[in-house]
Amino acid sequence: MRFFILFLLMINFLYAETSYEAGKKLYLAKACYSCHGNKLEGMHQYPHLANRAKGYMTYRLKKFRSREADTQQQEMMITFSVGLSDEDIDNLTTYMYEYVEEENTESYDDSYQVSGDGGS
Repeated sequence: MRFFILFLLMINFLYAETSYEAGKKLYLAKACYSCHGNKLEGMHQYPHLANRAKGYMTYRLKKFRSREADTQQQEMMITFSVGLSDEDIDNLTTYMYEYVEEENTESYDDSYQVSGDGGS
């Protein structure tokens, strides 16, 4: 019985989601990328979010969640943040603060050599 419980605990530990991963999923689910970009770089007049101070971003999201905004442009953030819990805000700000750009390992294989008569 002890081994079964230990096995379940190990499985739970292996598949546990970090705060960073949960924040990334939430960022994509809430469609934050549509204004702030896939790489949190900010687009058009919308600010960048990558590697911003966690405390400041937490403060801003909680302020938006309580339906407070400083400018008319910021008011659009209220609808996105009203349903966020404290844990959601913590996960999102962790993702923003610790953001690291992932390398794209897929690339075009240019080593392919064409030979023959073209199949005719």
